[in-house]
Amino acid sequence: MLYHHDKRRCFAEAIGDRGLDLGSYSTVLEETSVALDALRKAYKNNSIPMLNLPEATSDIESLRPVVERCRRDFDTMIILGTGGSSLGGQTLCSLADVGFGPQDGSPRLYFIDNVDPNTFETLFSRIDLKRTGFIVISKSGGTAETIAQFIVCLDAIDQCVGEEKAADHVLIIAEPGDNPLRRIANSRSLSTLDHDPGVGGRFSVLSNVGLLPAMISGLDPIAIRAGATSVLKTALEAKSPAECEAAVGAAISISLFRDKGATLTVIMPYADRLSNFGLWFQQLWAESLGKDGTGTTPVRALGTRDQHSQMQLYLDGPQDKMFTLLTLDVANTGRPVCAANTSDSSLAYLNGRSMGDLLSAEQKATLTTLADRGCPIRIFQVNELNEEILGALLMHFMLETIIAAHLLGVDPFDQPAVEEGKRLTRNFLSEMDVDK
Repeated sequence: MLYHHDKRRCFAEAIGDRGLDLGSYSTVLEETSVALDALRKAYKNNSIPMLNLPEATSDIESLRPVVERCRRDFDTMIILGTGGSSLGGQTLCSLADVGFGPQDGSPRLYFIDNVDPNTFETLFSRIDLKRTGFIVISKSGGTAETIAQFIVCLDAIDQCVGEEKAADHVLIIAEPGDNPLRRIANSRSLSTLDHDPGVGGRFSVLSNVGLLPAMISGLDPIAIRAGATSVLKTALEAKSPAECEAAVGAAISISLFRDKGATLTVIMPYADRLSNFGLWFQQLWAESLGKDGTGTTPVRALGTRDQHSQMQLYLDGPQDKMFTLLTLDVANTGRPVCAANTSDSSLAYLNGRSMGDLLSAEQKATLTTLADRGCPIRIFQVNELNEEILGALLMHFMLETIIAAHLLGVDPFDQPAVEEGKRLTRNFLSEMDVDK
């Protein structure tokens, strides 16, 4: 496996009363057999297309000319989209850029996933539109926020380079058929790529939605999918649920929810490059499971930062949480801390250590403190962070979410409650002139 899933501290024998009883957990784990059988069937008949994405290669090859042109012609790429149309790409691209700029030869990518007018004014003041490309992503082709973003940006491009040349700066990803984005694209002869109608936004990270930005950033899409394939293959070939880490994780989460009142699930990566992973997981888990009065609430934290902002609550607040730490083997890495230069004897514990030593110690301290307080906690340990390992983690949590949905008796692929908010937004916009 590309990661080690340590779940010992989720059980009563390790942490006491807040941990799971092995017998009741085993019963829930056995329930996941039905979900695993359903996944195997879906993989064979392609009824859940995201399961067949990891082994595909032809779509990646078709993206390479697009990537080459973007990297050649543009200094900046703007990715317009929201939710699953943006978070997967952000998660992958964080491997290449954590905020200090791209790798050599790559354009700088900005993911614009909101409609704050100040953000757009600031954006246009900082970029050269003549050297900027736009990727517009909406599965339905009708997302109000994305369409508004796009129309504003298209107008700016028209004013800068003219309508005839604007098409050279725009690529749209939307599902086939008649939808607003496709109609705009057809009327303006804009380039389009198909968003697979069978792949929901929050499960689309391994499709062109996530891989195109990743490739523009200089990342290896084959390695990303190879990592995902390794996890998927292990799950599909598992002879029992205990051999499938995603099934084990789902059983732990739902058992803690049912038996111990763990209504919150905290995900806490200890790497800045995984900060967006936590945001991606939040949507994946919340929108897939929060239905029919059930589900647990995901909370994203980041180590070490949130040891200073949330740990007090975690340790001394309501006992309603389970914790997932994503840790990296960073001991003996990074720049040395020469505390001796300060002549402050109280800093002797830092002297001769590295930045990685400090982060490693912080990881261990958080784990130990939470476990000592009886908090159920599991750890995903990786030796390094690269495309293959990130692909494996993404697939693990997508499978874990799907299996957890089976245990809760909900459909992980719909989001019926969200549609009401979209309808009201359209109504309120239409009524603005009337209200005046």
